[in-house]
Amino acid sequence: MELPYSEPYRIKATEAIRTSTRQEREEWIRQARYNLFKLDSDKVFIDLLTDSGTGSMSDNQWAAIMTGDESYAGASSYRKLETIIRSLFGMPYFLPTHQGRAAENVIFSALLKEGDIVPGNSHFDTTKGHIEFRRCSAPDCTIDEAADTQKELPFKGEMDLEKLEQVFKSHPREKIPCTVLTITNNTAGGQPVSMRNIRQTAELCRRYNIPLLIDSARFAENAYFIKTREQGYADKSIKEIVREIYSYADIMTISAKKDGVVNMGGFTAMRDKELFTKAMSYAIMFEGYITYGGMSGRDMNALAVGLDENTEFEQLDARIRQVKLLADLLDEYGVPYQRPAGGHAIFLDAKKILPAVPREEFIAQTLGIELYIEAGIRGVEIGSILADRDPVTRENRYPALELLRLAIPRRLYTDNHIRVVAAAVRNIYERRDSITSGYEIEFEAPILRHFTVELKKVQR
Repeated sequence: MELPYSEPYRIKATEAIRTSTRQEREEWIRQARYNLFKLDSDKVFIDLLTDSGTGSMSDNQWAAIMTGDESYAGASSYRKLETIIRSLFGMPYFLPTHQGRAAENVIFSALLKEGDIVPGNSHFDTTKGHIEFRRCSAPDCTIDEAADTQKELPFKGEMDLEKLEQVFKSHPREKIPCTVLTITNNTAGGQPVSMRNIRQTAELCRRYNIPLLIDSARFAENAYFIKTREQGYADKSIKEIVREIYSYADIMTISAKKDGVVNMGGFTAMRDKELFTKAMSYAIMFEGYITYGGMSGRDMNALAVGLDENTEFEQLDARIRQVKLLADLLDEYGVPYQRPAGGHAIFLDAKKILPAVPREEFIAQTLGIELYIEAGIRGVEIGSILADRDPVTRENRYPALELLRLAIPRRLYTDNHIRVVAAAVRNIYERRDSITSGYEIEFEAPILRHFTVELKKVQR
């Protein structure tokens, strides 16, 4: 008989996690003001809030930590990271930062000025936050099909080139400092972008002399989907595909806590020396000297190893298979989610799961609270709370998609944990008609409110 699939690693250490009662969870979420971010981690059974910095590092990464060079300037750990970045991405200049939003802060400080326009395919929360904080705007040019969660497309996170060109035509060139292409497209449900679309986006940007910035948090997973779904790439290695992707980019930012499989780290890289020189000053002010930039030597060592290991097919295949397992179980139970399954998470379609909850009462957040109370599982809302308020009118923005993201950390949970998640979602779906009200805001920060928002139940 054909042998069943097995993960390409074995487990060398375990960490105990605590179970709890429904009554305990109801009280804990109330104390957290119905904000899943405010829950202590020991009150969470299966934590799918994010896959950022929460995965399990390899033995080689832990070994590399022990040889980290903590010199303030010119550390050998920086040189190791520099070598892998140049090899993988072909970028001659880079600045390490402590994580992705710090990389955005550095590069946007160098690129953006008030009133600028930064188009993209569904900017993620911190990206949009950095843009709008600088009193710039971030038009969304994602393809319309991304808003239909039940439509099956192999590359559902792509840039709509007609929308993008319309932005270019509608504004003076000097008002558009860059275009942001996010791979994979997190806000649209972890959906990938094809090499064809990456190349065509780059060609359009170059026609208008606008730099292309690739938001690269899940670049390796995007390369996996290109290999497995796009004609002409089946026989190419992940590393070869990555090199082609970045041959079309002028700038990149990355939260390396995702596809670098580290607990902390990021960087921005670029081709233009003048831009590097300008960004360098901001890196020194905000992060640290240019050869450590907010990262310790041990973290840079671990990242160099992680980038090399996680651009091998077997590691990506094991990770994406686990995401697909959750999707397959939800299919069996009839639960709607953003199809097809993404590379790092399943995005539950909260509008379809809880149709009786009004949009003003934050549908996806309501679903997230229900899932925590049901089984101690923590996800994250990708919906109206995250969408924040319009910076001009201050009215709530209601995106086309109300999603609850269940992000699966790399190599952290077993398939049995995934089965518990699927069963808990099914239980909520089966009693969906009884959930008719949600929550209202008692406190919110003026920007990126979802991290610290405080809510209360709407009483009917």
